[in-house]
Amino acid sequence: MLGSPFEAEDAVQETLVRAWRSFDGFEGRAALRSWLYRIATNVCLDMLGGRERRARPMDLGPAWNPDGPIGRTLPEVTWIEPIPDGLVMKDGDPADVAISRETIRLAFVAALQHLPPRQRAVLILCEVLRWKASEVAELLETSVASVNSALQRARSTLEASGASSTDPVPAMDESQRELLSRYVEAFERYDMDALTALIQEDATQSMPPYELWLSGRENILRWWVGAGAGCRGSRVIPTMAANGSPAFGQYKPSESGSGFDPWALQVLELEGGRIVEFTFFLDTERVFPLFGLPARLEA
Repeated sequence: MLGSPFEAEDAVQETLVRAWRSFDGFEGRAALRSWLYRIATNVCLDMLGGRERRARPMDLGPAWNPDGPIGRTLPEVTWIEPIPDGLVMKDGDPADVAISRETIRLAFVAALQHLPPRQRAVLILCEVLRWKASEVAELLETSVASVNSALQRARSTLEASGASSTDPVPAMDESQRELLSRYVEAFERYDMDALTALIQEDATQSMPPYELWLSGRENILRWWVGAGAGCRGSRVIPTMAANGSPAFGQYKPSESGSGFDPWALQVLELEGGRIVEFTFFLDTERVFPLFGLPARLEA
């Protein structure tokens, strides 16, 4: 709903506070679960009222020239933010886990932001949490017909964006693990020839909080050896998956000459044996603790 793990944490706390304050009025006419979901949904709707949607750099304008300026940094409230899989996904049936992973992917969460808040709530309740239309209607205090209409409009918007809540993401297999291992080795060597073999020709790269995003392998690599050349000599360490995708903490050589300082949480999208998307989240002060990454690496 919110596109930010930090706002989600605030929403959870507010939900529990409201539930505690109003528990004496809970009469048991609905299941406790439904009552709590109603409170949580209303908290999210209140938080979203009158606010601009969160986005990704590619939602804000055309791709940038890799030889041009890096662009402005925009406030954190502008951006979709990464969340560790473990905070929103539980172990269970592999098919259910695969679909759950799809519904937290960055592209899907970004597509959700294009929906009005109530449509967003209906789609999440019906297609992610698998509630019946009658249950959602009761929760939102509206009619089943209104829920079905909102769901149809939400689905149409998502289809236009190419996002889906029902196409499961395949589990990580040995070939993907090998691809990621080769990527880490090539990136730490800053071997552009090796990286060329791993990145899909039409791949994209973005770097919130900068507006800049790049389209195409040639432009990405050109930026890496140009404006992004400071990444040469970086260390890259794996961390827990982010939004259903493999993630790494990147540390650049420290300007002090000793050790490595945090630079980015890299979230990679894989498809057809290649890397198709890089998202480098640069707000390491907030994001690294969330993913259990150290504040810096010693030499």
